[in-house]
Amino acid sequence: MVSPYVSAMLGEERSALLQRVVEGLPSETLHWLSGYFAGLATQRGPVQEQAPAPTPVVQAVPEAWLTIIYGTQTNNSRMLAERLKHQAEASGLSVRLYRASDYPVREIAKERLLYIVISTQGDGDPPDDSRGFVEFLLSKKAPKLEQLRFSVLGLGDSSYPKYCEIGKILDTRLAQLGATRLLNRADCDVDFEPVAQGWLDQAVGKATEELAPKTATAVVTPLRTAPPAPKHGKEAPVTAEILVNQRLTGRGANKDVRHIELSLGDSGLAYEPGDSLGVWPRNAPELVADFVSLLKVNGETEVTRDGRALPLQQWLTEELELTKVSKPFLERHAALSGSTDLQRLLAPEGAEAFRALLKTHQIIDLLRLWPAPWTAEELVRALRKLAPRSYSIASSQKRVGTEAHLTVAVVDYVAFGARHTGTASYFLATRTGDEERVRVFVEPNDRFRLPRDSARDVIMIGPGTGVAPFRAFVQERAETGAKGRNWLFFGEQHFRSQFLYQTEWQEALKKGELHRISLAFSRDQVEKIYVQQRLREAGKDLYAWLEGGAHLYVCGDAQRMAPDVHEALIDIATTHGGRSREDAESWLSTLRDEQRYQRDVY
Repeated sequence: MVSPYVSAMLGEERSALLQRVVEGLPSETLHWLSGYFAGLATQRGPVQEQAPAPTPVVQAVPEAWLTIIYGTQTNNSRMLAERLKHQAEASGLSVRLYRASDYPVREIAKERLLYIVISTQGDGDPPDDSRGFVEFLLSKKAPKLEQLRFSVLGLGDSSYPKYCEIGKILDTRLAQLGATRLLNRADCDVDFEPVAQGWLDQAVGKATEELAPKTATAVVTPLRTAPPAPKHGKEAPVTAEILVNQRLTGRGANKDVRHIELSLGDSGLAYEPGDSLGVWPRNAPELVADFVSLLKVNGETEVTRDGRALPLQQWLTEELELTKVSKPFLERHAALSGSTDLQRLLAPEGAEAFRALLKTHQIIDLLRLWPAPWTAEELVRALRKLAPRSYSIASSQKRVGTEAHLTVAVVDYVAFGARHTGTASYFLATRTGDEERVRVFVEPNDRFRLPRDSARDVIMIGPGTGVAPFRAFVQERAETGAKGRNWLFFGEQHFRSQFLYQTEWQEALKKGELHRISLAFSRDQVEKIYVQQRLREAGKDLYAWLEGGAHLYVCGDAQRMAPDVHEALIDIATTHGGRSREDAESWLSTLRDEQRYQRDVY
């Protein structure tokens, strides 16, 4: 039915014609038409005649705005920041949302209300998209902010000693600059939803009070609605069938690396090169049996948590984290066991030993080495919820269609006299027969994208399983006919047994889909050789590629490889670009800001 307002604007005949034209059109087309008609109006210039005015409605017009800045490596912070924006806008607030790398830092002196949602990577590092923002705030260039009211939501992983460190640093720094906390900082663990949603609700309430919108007369003319929620995601995964589970590493290799191909079927799930696939694993039956046996509890005992009653065995298999030690669990275990050794680890002076324990021990090791009288109920309450694991997608959908490929290093080793496995990698590696189905979802990664200009050259640095997204990059560039050159740096321990996708790279070189490959196999000679050494050896050419507009990508280990590669790039800029170290670092920062130096590290 045509609204009276439309009839008044167009007349009965034209409004009826418009109704026939738009009838049955999908929402995407209507959105496009709204922009098309707005463009026509702009081309025709200002309105010459005043149309009958629509009936005014009362709307809240905010005196000021709320600015939200997020920093993310895995998109969780972005998701929460977008949710905060939607909640605030639904409360009538004017909101600006920025990724930290896109925020014009000089504007911070003008802000009156600022919320920051930011994650911490590894042992206290900012996400790659936030480094410039964090460095600015911590520098002498940061202005006094007496007029600013703020709050920080930090995301992290309590299995790292510097849990939510970046959120804490920014919270402290803003206060040092004279800003006032509108709401206390909140720190979220891997299972972030309960804490995050509470903070979001309070943040919206405080912002609404602070901005104090006036009541004014305004005309509401919505041209665009919020996009619909995706059909599939973390909480609504797709059940995918494993089509191929093939070992890539040969005999004698120290690692078991698998190439896994999954069918997404008719789910409609789409991804781009650079995205990751989230996998919901289950804990190994052997590990669950060890927990039940060691603690002398009944696996059939029904336990209630968060309003859900399940048998203990089901909690341990499908719902709870059984491998990675978290600080809260360690604190509770230290108290139950009465171990002074564990309690010393939790003291400030035990930080280094605590860090070492987190790297070397799984939860089952704590239970074996420091026995404690856990009950089924206490155990279920103390363990973290099982979280999905992310794997870089190793395929281009333009080539593989409804499939998604992964490159998975299986964690399987002996420590403290017992076998240890990785939750998701072992789960994927052991899917056979009727168990060849897993729950998956796509995690977009907008900060790890091929250049829009396909004529640009691409340099890819991916040792080990870090090569996965670059298999997707090369496939995509071949399928789209990209004119730019592709240069891959790959490293592993041994050429014969660990040259991942060797035949594919050789075939890509023959076809001209890959133009150059530089290899580093660390254990094939007395002197260990890593990719950073190959970077330095090819420094002159690499610098020329970058100066010519190439995009550079790094994927893999965040603790050692990524910093070593970064240092090698600084050396290359000083050696072949005649830059000082300070200028070289500034040059890399500029490449990062231009999204020509992108990293996906973990």
